[in-house]
Amino acid sequence: MKFLDLLFICVIFCVHTTNALADVIDIQLNQPALDRWMYPFNSTPGTRSVMTTFGSDRENPTQFDARDGQILLAFDTGTIVPVESGTYEILEAEVSISFANNYVVAYDPTSDPWQMFLPTGDPRRMNDPDSGQPIELAGVGFRGGFTAATFGENFAYAAPGASYLSPGVRNAYAACFDNANNLVDISNHPREGFQPNVFAVGKVAGLAAGQLIAQDSVMTFQVNVSDINIQNYLREGLEAGRTFFSLSSLTFVAQQSGNFPAFYSKENTFVQLGFANAAGLRMKARSLPTCIAEDLDCSGLVDSGDVSLVLLDVGPCPGCLTDLDFNEVVDSGDISIVLLNFSN
Repeated sequence: MKFLDLLFICVIFCVHTTNALADVIDIQLNQPALDRWMYPFNSTPGTRSVMTTFGSDRENPTQFDARDGQILLAFDTGTIVPVESGTYEILEAEVSISFANNYVVAYDPTSDPWQMFLPTGDPRRMNDPDSGQPIELAGVGFRGGFTAATFGENFAYAAPGASYLSPGVRNAYAACFDNANNLVDISNHPREGFQPNVFAVGKVAGLAAGQLIAQDSVMTFQVNVSDINIQNYLREGLEAGRTFFSLSSLTFVAQQSGNFPAFYSKENTFVQLGFANAAGLRMKARSLPTCIAEDLDCSGLVDSGDVSLVLLDVGPCPGCLTDLDFNEVVDSGDISIVLLNFSN
């Protein structure tokens, strides 16, 4: 066996051994710090007992957001993982929430194409390919001067003077990452013509697509932690001590009517008495050692092991730690950076 082959095997073994030995932090939160029905005409922000998700009227795209009824969730992790205590890798994350209505909503475990929500007469419009519409988990973006650190459960829906009838005005909104790695508002994605890269689609164990969902059924969202942008979003939330999520859907409704999903909030009497469950978060993370960027295996030295890790990733590799010059390709430029920092 060639020396370089042996070196590769050693590097891979050492990295995996180090990762396996790293302490895994198991986060289990059975109630959010914040849950809010983010709807224009919610007169009880932060205290409503049931929260719903639905879309607005497809035939009138000038009023309301397409994802009209949204739910905000925030989980505080600072008592489990001290704020600013290091850098973490998120191994897995799952958000859960329980249904408060009974046999009203058809189960749809897959995302639908954005074209199905276009108005009649639009040549791009498609029919819904299956029963029901999915409930989707995303991140949260902020406007109006608010941030994840400053937005509260009962804060204003929109800026003073803004019309609540207008789309794109809510201060906290469902958001996903676009192809340029920017966190963007997905409240009106059908009108803007793009398919959002949601964090997860809600699943109900043991239920077949198209079946009606029973009250107290638990819907879970397995977050796509392999997506580098979602990984970074979760990491930043964990390091800050609070992580926001949004739930939304394009469930078809008419004005003042329709069959749409309803979920328990933490303020619900049944939740407070222990007869129902509020939203929850399960997350596993591990602390990453602190080292300079070129010390890819965090051995304390920039050496042949780091050169080998770069060689293993040669080629297109957006988001890779070995892409040291951030051009989305691991190539000779990245090898040169490692060699320029080679330890003596």
